[in-house]
Amino acid sequence: MKRLLFILTAIFFADAVFAAKVDTLKVYSEAMKKDITCLFISPEGSKQPKRYPTVYLLHGYTGDARRTLKLDIPDLKAQADALQMIIILADGGYDSWYFDSPLNEKIRYESFITKELVQFTDKTYPTVADRTKRAIYGWSMGGHGALYLAILHKELYGAAGSICGAVDFRAATKGYGIEKNLGDYSGHEKSWEAHTVTYNANTLKNQELKLIIDCGLQDPLLEVNRALHQKLIDLKIDHDYIERPGVHDNTYWSKASAFQLLFIHNYFSQS
Repeated sequence: MKRLLFILTAIFFADAVFAAKVDTLKVYSEAMKKDITCLFISPEGSKQPKRYPTVYLLHGYTGDARRTLKLDIPDLKAQADALQMIIILADGGYDSWYFDSPLNEKIRYESFITKELVQFTDKTYPTVADRTKRAIYGWSMGGHGALYLAILHKELYGAAGSICGAVDFRAATKGYGIEKNLGDYSGHEKSWEAHTVTYNANTLKNQELKLIIDCGLQDPLLEVNRALHQKLIDLKIDHDYIERPGVHDNTYWSKASAFQLLFIHNYFSQS
């Protein structure tokens, strides 16, 4: 508890004293043949040249990188300073769900996030280009995306987190854009299942990934998060799981983000 208070105090003073650098850059995706706007938050205040661990943050359905910093989690600059990490706000499109669509060649966000964006970041910024110093987390659609990509690309990420994640989206068969990327649920049931976190958790081995999962007690996605939690217990996969009062909104995401970044920071410190 004392360490948590120290970190939160550091974040407060970082917000008051330092001003982390925010770069808004267009990153070209060869996989999708287009530029994608991403934000890169770098800590300031260090006089000595150094390399930083990196954390990739994935937004939710209908979101984007700019809105993440402006509305959803506005204290990310202070956290980057206090925790001494580079935070990358990866733009995942309106409803990409962060996978490579087998039907739509314009949806290749798995390839973009895990290959193109990681390579661009490590080439452009003073990073520690190693999985033990690289993590990924997100909320809602991005919570699904963070766990999904980390499980499929364990060679890239050492830690992953989900806040109110849509970790099994098979209940959302209409209205969330999934059907245009995977086909209508009816007739494509196996493809839908194969793209969920719940299904891919079967490939995990214990301690391959440092995992944290967080969901509000009044969140409509609570039950699928509980089901994933139980599955990880059954598989004997160590993980942190948190439930607390809250709904599916940016107030909850922002508070949970501070805990997830502290969790990731502790992983970086110990790895």
